[in-house]
Amino acid sequence: MSTIETPWQALRSRHYLLSSGPWRAILYGLTTLPLAGVVGVGLGTLILPWLAAGLRFNDGRVIDGPLLFVMVTALAMFAGAGPLVAIPLAAVERGRLALIDQRPVQSAHRPLRTDPITWLRVRYTEAATWREVLYGAFLGLIVPVVYGMYAFLALIDFAFLVSPLFAASGTDSWQFGVFTVSTLGEAIPLAIVGLLLIPVLIYLLGLIAAGQAATARALLGDRDGTALRAVAQSRARLVDAFEAERRRIERDLHDGAQHRLTSLTLQLGMARLDVPANSPAAAPLAQAHDEAKELMVVLRELIHGIRPQSLADLGLPAALRELTVRSPLPVTVTVAEGLQRPAPHLESTAYFAASEALANVVKHAAASRADLLLAQAGDMLVLEVRDDGHGGADPAHGTGLTGLADRVAAVGGRLLLASPAGGPTLIRVELPWQS
Repeated sequence: MSTIETPWQALRSRHYLLSSGPWRAILYGLTTLPLAGVVGVGLGTLILPWLAAGLRFNDGRVIDGPLLFVMVTALAMFAGAGPLVAIPLAAVERGRLALIDQRPVQSAHRPLRTDPITWLRVRYTEAATWREVLYGAFLGLIVPVVYGMYAFLALIDFAFLVSPLFAASGTDSWQFGVFTVSTLGEAIPLAIVGLLLIPVLIYLLGLIAAGQAATARALLGDRDGTALRAVAQSRARLVDAFEAERRRIERDLHDGAQHRLTSLTLQLGMARLDVPANSPAAAPLAQAHDEAKELMVVLRELIHGIRPQSLADLGLPAALRELTVRSPLPVTVTVAEGLQRPAPHLESTAYFAASEALANVVKHAAASRADLLLAQAGDMLVLEVRDDGHGGADPAHGTGLTGLADRVAAVGGRLLLASPAGGPTLIRVELPWQS
């Protein structure tokens, strides 16, 4: 599996000049110029009063009231409107990074769906917002200077390249620093130097673009995983709420509906004993009694499917062993020694992952046996289901693997699949222990 090449890795490549790297750097630089220009003009307008105050201070003059008012107003506008400009600018910059660096950049802002007042309060107190303001200052003040210096060097190189044309046309002599060019013979060495400088300028532009991209990634990305942690915490709360609701439904079915159905079945059985066999009501009563008993079995399986009683009482290893006993295939269960009991929602996720995986083996794999492993690897609860079937499992073919992966992802885990044609198939589920 290939990895995405970073701008720095591209610059170190021997084939950089023949790759897409220079074109990406050019495109990134060209799209930077209008943004840097607009931001630079805005910042320059706010900085002018402070520059004027600095000049007055150096000349020994007093800063008068009107200038002080303008200075304070400029500072208030920067602090008040800066985040409102920096937040959308940062979103544009994160998207524009794909021009030179294809690695995704996650915003560090916490996801919010609330009223505007709360949104403003949260955004103005987030460190991510003020890092974006800092990047805006970098884009408006530092970037134009760097690109301006590069443009000056590129202009000098262009003058070197075209100097033979002017010399051949009889134009008056040119002065390049200590060099005076008045003839074609004097211009040709400069043109050669200009040709040799072209690769240097290409690498220099790539270096500038890579430095700008690295700065944008450092200031605009989710360096500390703040947003991801907020999403994970929200997801964990949803999972916990779902587990609580599922336990409530299970309890209501077990303590309410199942008990009442059991009582009904007993009453029908007693009535069946009291009714003579030749009575017209005997056959309908027997049918109702049989259907009530079948309904008890169905309800018992439904409750077991919500959360097996053995899972709640004895834990995950016992529930998995009970699950494999009901499997039409022989399944070997291996539980690592010293395995601690995980949180209830992790137990449920691991159990239903094993149940779905074994169901897939029975339905699709044409296997003769399966092996189930439960262990702890670092901070991960690991569940592996291996079969000796024909392999070729593909989530795109509706084998239930997509839904299983979604269930695992809901608690911050991941599902790994290895199923070459001809088998065997290995499904590995990794669940974070502390999720």
